[in-house]
Amino acid sequence: QVHLVESGGGLVQPGGSLRLSCAASGSIFSLNAMGWFRQAPGKGRELVAIITSGGSANYADSVRGRFTISRDNAKNTVYLQMNSLKPEDAAVYYCNLKNYDGYGRVDYWGQGTQVTVSS
Repeated sequence: QVHLVESGGGLVQPGGSLRLSCAASGSIFSLNAMGWFRQAPGKGRELVAIITSGGSANYADSVRGRFTISRDNAKNTVYLQMNSLKPEDAAVYYCNLKNYDGYGRVDYWGQGTQVTVSS
């Protein structure tokens, strides 16, 4: 089992910045990926950014150039630096960890942290 604890959400004005953190504990495989998804009211959950244990990162087109994902493997922690926030970035942000082994993939989710972008 893996436990994910998120922090860093809150209220920010358009154009502002926030930094989300997610600390993972438990049975984390050496081959894994950690990332962030978000879900706005009335919409489905969508990928924001993800980074592998090897450091390769991918971003949604809507956030590329504004958001930066990073991780500290020693701390099993992933970060999402969000700059130039827009009202459409408002959502519940969920941390995700994907464990990969020879049989497939297992996903784990955090409880979610609210990001509100409003003046």
